[in-house]
Amino acid sequence: MTRTRTRTVERSRLVPHTIDGTTHLVLDRYKVDVPQPPRDWDRVVLTGVTAAAAVIGVASVVWSTASIGSFLDRVVPLTAAAYAAALVFDLVWLSCMALEWLARYDQERAALPRRAGYVTLGIAMGAVGAHGWISGEVAIGFVAATVSGLAKVLWSVVLRHHAKPLDEFTQQWVDAERAKAGGRLAMLSVHRELTRAEQAVAAERAAISGASGEAPDSNPESPETEERPPDEEKQLSATGPMTITDAIRTALSSGISDPDAVLRYVREVADANAKEESVLRTLRSLRKTA
Repeated sequence: MTRTRTRTVERSRLVPHTIDGTTHLVLDRYKVDVPQPPRDWDRVVLTGVTAAAAVIGVASVVWSTASIGSFLDRVVPLTAAAYAAALVFDLVWLSCMALEWLARYDQERAALPRRAGYVTLGIAMGAVGAHGWISGEVAIGFVAATVSGLAKVLWSVVLRHHAKPLDEFTQQWVDAERAKAGGRLAMLSVHRELTRAEQAVAAERAAISGASGEAPDSNPESPETEERPPDEEKQLSATGPMTITDAIRTALSSGISDPDAVLRYVREVADANAKEESVLRTLRSLRKTA
């Protein structure tokens, strides 16, 4: 009979505890033995292969960087610059593989970084082979270029094994959700842009009215101006930009007590983005002190 492997875990529970007739629930910690699941050898093998691919990738980067850096060092006066440029060759196709990994659930999005990775890999292998050819060691250059190719092939196989393509209907659902979220994100940027534009317009009108002695937003075509009663237009006046409190005080002294009318006046002469609750709160405060 096969013995089941177990492991000890700590758990807790609330139990009643009474002292002098008073009972409270206290935390009781205890240990139990639970069955231990069998080792997942498939996961162990996949983890080992992924780790091996990572090590091979690092070795490939070091090897090709050294080879291409030595090649470029022939014409570049600064050695550090030559090896920094050589590092770019491998970093590009490694970045393409990283993007392919991020798109492993969407084969259509993963296709572009996969193709770009193969193109950049070919360029890097060509540079390594050119170093061997110009050094008079064509065979060594060919073998050296193969190192990067082997690393890329192994990573492609590992990525393909990790990839979990979605079925057609699920992929369409994911695309729709992604488009909806992208639309909301884009609208945030649009709203920020519109808010900045409105603030710029309000500041420009305030500056112009301050220079000319006229109240801001004196455009006769403004909808708010058209809706304002004639007697209210005669009573409201301002000589330039003012604070929200001053604008409310001016409106009250002119006989304007309607909260909506006071709010419109504040937004015209003081702050185009004045919050309604702030204006109403200040209005109530001024009425109490009047």
